[in-house]
Amino acid sequence: MAVQMNPEDANPVGNVHGGIIMKYVDTAAGVVAIRHARKNAVTASIDRLDFHNPVFVGDLLILKASLNMAGKSSMEVGVRVEAENLLTGEIRHTASAYLTFVALDQNGRPSTVPPLTPETPEEERRNCEALIRKKYRMEQKALEAANCKV
Repeated sequence: MAVQMNPEDANPVGNVHGGIIMKYVDTAAGVVAIRHARKNAVTASIDRLDFHNPVFVGDLLILKASLNMAGKSSMEVGVRVEAENLLTGEIRHTASAYLTFVALDQNGRPSTVPPLTPETPEEERRNCEALIRKKYRMEQKALEAANCKV
């Protein structure tokens, strides 16, 4: 997905707002999740969103999203964000994010998704790392629940 950044996307000195970038990250990731599930899918969480370099008015924001893992009804999508200066051709890695989506049936309830079969070493690495992040998220939720009983 690609979109040119305009003045309304930025602060007074021309830096694009992080929230604008977040919206496009969520949109690109959502398309990947829906295409895989062939069902409506909603954002369940954003695991990480790291900003590396600024994006400026006039830059072409380029979002590259890929399915990293598919569970029973959830999917992790990774998004790499780049900004291209259209005048110089310079491309900067500006952000990376991991999002979890849940597929929904016609009644809005979680629904099963097709399995993901990694085919390349890169896909296998992404899948393995996604499974580690999922395990960590589940452990954190359990710890929070155990430590915050009121």
